[in-house]
Amino acid sequence: MWSLIMQMNRFGDGVGMYKTHLFGRPSVIVYSPTVIKFVFRADESFKLEWPNVELVGKHSVVAVHGKTHARLRNFISRSVNQPEALRRIAATVQPRMIAALESWAARRTITSYKEIKKVTFENMGMFFASLEPGATLDMLGEYFVGLISGVRSYKMNIPGFAYYHGLQCRKKAIAIFNEELKKRKDFKNGSSESMKDLMDGLMRLKDEEGGQLSDIEIVDNIVAILIGGYESTTLATMWGVYYLAKYPKVLQKLRDENMHLKSSKKEQHVTSDEIFKMKYTMKVVDETIRMANISPLIFRTTTKDVTYKGHTIPKGWNVMLWIRYLHTDPENFNDPLCFNPDRWDVSMTSGTYQVFGGGSRICVGNMLARLQVGIFLYHLSTGYTWDLLNPDGKVKYLSNPKPEDGAEITIEKLKL
Repeated sequence: MWSLIMQMNRFGDGVGMYKTHLFGRPSVIVYSPTVIKFVFRADESFKLEWPNVELVGKHSVVAVHGKTHARLRNFISRSVNQPEALRRIAATVQPRMIAALESWAARRTITSYKEIKKVTFENMGMFFASLEPGATLDMLGEYFVGLISGVRSYKMNIPGFAYYHGLQCRKKAIAIFNEELKKRKDFKNGSSESMKDLMDGLMRLKDEEGGQLSDIEIVDNIVAILIGGYESTTLATMWGVYYLAKYPKVLQKLRDENMHLKSSKKEQHVTSDEIFKMKYTMKVVDETIRMANISPLIFRTTTKDVTYKGHTIPKGWNVMLWIRYLHTDPENFNDPLCFNPDRWDVSMTSGTYQVFGGGSRICVGNMLARLQVGIFLYHLSTGYTWDLLNPDGKVKYLSNPKPEDGAEITIEKLKL
């Protein structure tokens, strides 16, 4: 981050962007809310183009454009981000969250990043492809660790490099999903029943002419959505655990609100509607996601020469939106490195909060991510107390920011 700031101070001229050379191509770093908003709104001039798209999936919703993108995006949004889908997902994810928290308290000391990662992947495996916890899902989780590392690496297809390892992990992950697809097709040949998850929905999806997705299109989209949601949800939840341990007054306000809801219910589970109605809880969630800064950069490529305030960005250049800078700039957020959910009592300046991107490519699972973090914090705050083992430990920032110890905590049941 400091190298980018030095570049900005050296080459920036108040326009909100500067040129450099990254990923083997001339590039422009964009860091002001005004210019970022300009890029998001100009879809025809700034095309989404992942650096290592072959790892994500060339047929996935993040890679395709036009009518194909709109059709996939609309379906995925209905499946994971609309009210009825969120109600169903809220019921699905809680048994594993509750069981995980109970097991953590029994062990007393855990690495929250590692444990949250496990339960997050188990839940995603369930509502994306109905995969039960076990050896296959554990292997798939390991493959996605390598795959995600490869997506963010330099393109060196040589043994020993992250990109090469990512390709191998992708092949193995695809083999598992292809086997699952084959089982479903064989099952459907003799039955009218269907499984209710994202894979089943993608198998049923048709275009205007009645054409269906091919196997690689189905698998590419499962892979892409898992890449987009797995690590980001894990990290956001981990940072929630971390910041609430560091800010006990915030934790107490969160606990009070959640306890009030819990005392009014007979059921152990909380609904998505209840979570989204809790004002302070959602302020904590949004502040956690802002501070987590999980997506430091968003990539675009110019489709033609683009002029902004007298500056021309040539066709074919990388344009990288420096989202992390937005959320840590004192011009955008007062005392930005302070965890302060109450800052959300007032509306943010337009364009300064872009954790989920913007424009037609805004994250299709933004409500799902907020819901999962909110549900986890509900069960954690109403049932447990915890402390960081290394509250002043260092944070590493590559490939994503997280404490070097993975946010190790001691945890025990809350004594009421």
